[in-house]
Amino acid sequence: MTQQPKWLTPEEQVAWRSVVRMHEKLAGRLSRHLQQDANLSPADFAVLVDLSEAPDGRKRHVELSRCLEWEKSRMSHQISRMAQRGLVARQECREDGRGAFVVITPKGMETIKAAVPRHVEVVRDLFVDLLTPGELRQFALLANRVTEHVEGASSV
Repeated sequence: MTQQPKWLTPEEQVAWRSVVRMHEKLAGRLSRHLQQDANLSPADFAVLVDLSEAPDGRKRHVELSRCLEWEKSRMSHQISRMAQRGLVARQECREDGRGAFVVITPKGMETIKAAVPRHVEVVRDLFVDLLTPGELRQFALLANRVTEHVEGASSV
């Protein structure tokens, strides 16, 4: 016999739907700006940011997939599209012969450096400047608590 789910209370439902709606609205607006301002998709941007912050501008393919929470096939297709545009390159792993590295190219680095200033303006306009410093700290604390829980939880 299956157990009935513990349904959300009206207050819990409002909170959850507010988070979902905020995420959808922010993601949609940021996506449009990235496309218009930098000709980048959110996926392109995520990969370039991650690689630009990595030592030597490179990460193992599997590590990049894990960081972005993407399936291996999604990452492969994304990297192929970005490599065709000259934003990233694949590089063999000489140390152990297993797997490959994804490396940001000079064009990729130039592209992300050009995109970030406008992206930050949009993030500031849509999110940061709406909250007080205390609210931002509280928001980060709560978001990190949820993120740590999700990262530590087994698949549901």
